[in-house]
Amino acid sequence: MIFLAFAASTLLAIHRAKANGIKSDVVMDMVVWILISSLLGARLTYVVFHLSEFRGRWLDVISPIQSDGTVGIAGLVVLGGVALAIPVAVYFLKKRDIPTLKMLDILVPSLTLGMAIGRIGCLLNGCCFGIPTGIGWGIVFPTTCLAGSVYPGEHLHPTQVYESLYGLVIMGVLLLRSPHRKFTGELFYLFLVLYGIARFFNETIRHYQSSMVPFQIGSTDITVSMLGTLSMILIGLMLLLHGYKTQQGKT
Repeated sequence: MIFLAFAASTLLAIHRAKANGIKSDVVMDMVVWILISSLLGARLTYVVFHLSEFRGRWLDVISPIQSDGTVGIAGLVVLGGVALAIPVAVYFLKKRDIPTLKMLDILVPSLTLGMAIGRIGCLLNGCCFGIPTGIGWGIVFPTTCLAGSVYPGEHLHPTQVYESLYGLVIMGVLLLRSPHRKFTGELFYLFLVLYGIARFFNETIRHYQSSMVPFQIGSTDITVSMLGTLSMILIGLMLLLHGYKTQQGKT
């Protein structure tokens, strides 16, 4: 699903780049950088907050064949991937002398599409799952996956599906806004706000191990991802307000 996510995202990015006078080979080169950096950032973030899981088997951090015989590398934190991919992308664009904000506006709908597709992989893998719920669309996972082993026989919020759906909604909003944006960078800043808000609320019904909960406010767990999304919202809002104010001053 990660492969499909990058393939679909790349096709959308190439289409949008051509419409903005940027060659497809630039997008392809950038995708390679983003693919590597996002996977690295997502994996490292997971490992940092799950060190006990890898003690005595550190090779499993990077090995596609785990010590227990499992094929594949399970354990990725999406926000960790985004956090590393963005500065890597900015560095790449500066080296190629391409306007950074212009390219980020082009790419950000692809990012949301990739997240939407990638989360289906999380659903199929039984990770990134929600807490028990009584809603009619709650999912019972098999005990062979992490979700089912943590909550055997219980109906859980399909937080993976929620993220896929709001990823598609945000992509639609960005694509509709694209021809009407007031300044360069608006789409990227808007993504920070919209994704941050949606992800924050999704975090309130998602299961996390204690290592991902640095502190509590009352009985509410404050997760690392919550802190990350709050930062996204605040930064995005400040940049949007500055952009609109600057644009208003010009007119």
